[in-house]
Amino acid sequence: MTSQLNVDTIVDKQGTGGPTVQSPTLTEMANTSTYVSDGGNVSQNTVQSLAKTWVNIDGTGTIAARDSLNVGSLTDNGTGKYDINFTNNFGNTNYCMVVGGFGGSGIGSNYSMSLNTTAESNVRGYAGGYADADPLQCTALGDLA
Repeated sequence: MTSQLNVDTIVDKQGTGGPTVQSPTLTEMANTSTYVSDGGNVSQNTVQSLAKTWVNIDGTGTIAARDSLNVGSLTDNGTGKYDINFTNNFGNTNYCMVVGGFGGSGIGSNYSMSLNTTAESNVRGYAGGYADADPLQCTALGDLA
């Protein structure tokens, strides 16, 4: 026989914290939540190991995001030059940005995006050779503010 457990709040042993269940499909986790590896030898912080932003961009014509997470807007600064503006800022400028693109004037070419500046609120870069890229894909890892 199967069972179902319905709760509003799960707290730690002392009753001082833990995730809050706001709806059947949403569970909040504190930034101290960890998971144990399959072999049970390593544990890792669950929140720190997640990408904090990502975007798939059509950089040709009018720049547009096909899909994204934590990206509020994009700015087209000219051929192959883009700003990615975050919805929620990073805590500092030491986050890791991973970027790749395809296309431009040399169709069939892969482009990397060189980062000119990083700020807590956005990243500014350009696709290789200042060519519009489609798609241009970016992911950032780091701590949010």
